[in-house]
Amino acid sequence: MDSDRNDPLGRFLRERRALVRPEQAGLPADGRRQVPGLRRDEVAHLAGLSVGYYARLEQGREHPTRQTVESLARALRLDEHALVELYRLARPTAGRRRPSRVERVAPEVLALLNDWTVAPAFILGWSGDVLVRNPLANVLHNRFVLGDNLLRMIFLDPAGRQFFRDWTSTARAAVHDLRQVARQTPDDHHLRELVGELAIISHDFRRLWAAPEPRGALTPGTRFHHPDVGDLHLRTEIFPIASRPGLRLIAHPAEPDSPSAQALALLGTLAT
Repeated sequence: MDSDRNDPLGRFLRERRALVRPEQAGLPADGRRQVPGLRRDEVAHLAGLSVGYYARLEQGREHPTRQTVESLARALRLDEHALVELYRLARPTAGRRRPSRVERVAPEVLALLNDWTVAPAFILGWSGDVLVRNPLANVLHNRFVLGDNLLRMIFLDPAGRQFFRDWTSTARAAVHDLRQVARQTPDDHHLRELVGELAIISHDFRRLWAAPEPRGALTPGTRFHHPDVGDLHLRTEIFPIASRPGLRLIAHPAEPDSPSAQALALLGTLAT
């Protein structure tokens, strides 16, 4: 189908299989091949998929599970950068278990969040899921593709290192928080899948997750960058929500009358 060519995931898969030589995948390299790289049936075989299912993936008629994405990454011999791109395009959700906890934001908290117009603010779930943002936070985070979870924003999203200017301190603080949650709920499937996804894709996450527990409190960075307004110096205020244990309201206010406050005001005009 001509429309198949417009599917970003299908186009990515076709381009990547064209780059893999048969001998790299342990396949015979005969002289009668009609396509560069691997054929569809060869990728399907290497990934443990049926040929029909893989063909539908290239045609944009299937939504892959996380396990399928991992199998395709191995079959196509993707490096870390290409693996991030595959996750970005596939956004694998089918096949994931629902979180063991049902996280709901109370209406009064939503009203408070939306009334807070001078600072970006959002609600974080127990494992870093971003449950809701106010309009200013939506604009602040509008360059993120993987904006559903703070850990994915930091470690997997291509925008992460540009946005978080204090990337190292932010990453360490996020891993520290996730480690505390893992101690409290070691058997939670949602958390285990999140850690597995991060560990498979991100070398930096694997390194920090395996590192010894740091001593003392860890605080996220205060410097951010948005391409529309430039650099921002913002505080990070964390408010536990007593009515919903495990949920936190995160706000990033600027010092009054500072350049960052002026930049937030400009972002506010974009939010409206």
